[in-house]
Amino acid sequence: MSTVTQILNWISTSLLLPVIVLLLAALAAALISLGGFCATYLTLLQEKKKRNALLKKIRSSSDFKEQDIADSGIFADHIKKLFYFGFDELECEKYISEVEQEYERELERNRFLTKTAPMLGLMGTLIPMGPALAGLASGDIANMAYNMQIAFATTVVGCTVAGIALLIHSVKKHWFVEEIADLRYVLDRKLAGR
Repeated sequence: MSTVTQILNWISTSLLLPVIVLLLAALAAALISLGGFCATYLTLLQEKKKRNALLKKIRSSSDFKEQDIADSGIFADHIKKLFYFGFDELECEKYISEVEQEYERELERNRFLTKTAPMLGLMGTLIPMGPALAGLASGDIANMAYNMQIAFATTVVGCTVAGIALLIHSVKKHWFVEEIADLRYVLDRKLAGR
C-alpha cells in the first residue's frame, strides 16, 4: 500500500511545475484578452451612437436604401453585407448565423479560461499542501511556509484569471446578443416592407 501512495505522491508532486506554468500562461492570456477587451470597448462606445442613429433611420422607414447607410463600423458593415445579398432571406439568415458562430468562437476562449483557471488554481493549492504538512510534522517551518506561499499564490492567480475571463465573457456576450438581435430586426424590417 505504501508503494501505491508513494507513486501517487510522486505523480502529484511532479504536476506542480506544469500547473504553475499553465497558470502563468493563463494569466498572460487573460491580461492580453483584457487589453483587447478595453480597446474593443472604447471602439464600441463610439460605434453605439452610430448604430442607434442607424437603427432610428431604419425604424422610421422600412424602405431604407443602402445609400442611407453612410456610417462605417462593424454594424454598418454587417447591414451592407445584407444589402449585398439583396436581403434574400435564406442568404441573410446564413450570413447572420455565420456572424453568430464567429462571436461564439470568440466567447469560447474566455469560457475556457473561466472553467480551467480555478481548476489549475485548486491543483496548485492542493499539491504543495502535502509537503507543507510533512514539513509541519517534521518541524521544518521554513519548508512549510514556502509550500503554503505557493498554495496561496496559485489560488489567487487562478481566481484572478477566472474573474477576468468571466468579466470579458459576460460583457461581450451581451454585446454580441444585442448586435445579432439588431441584425435580425433589420432583416425582418426589410422583408416586411416588401
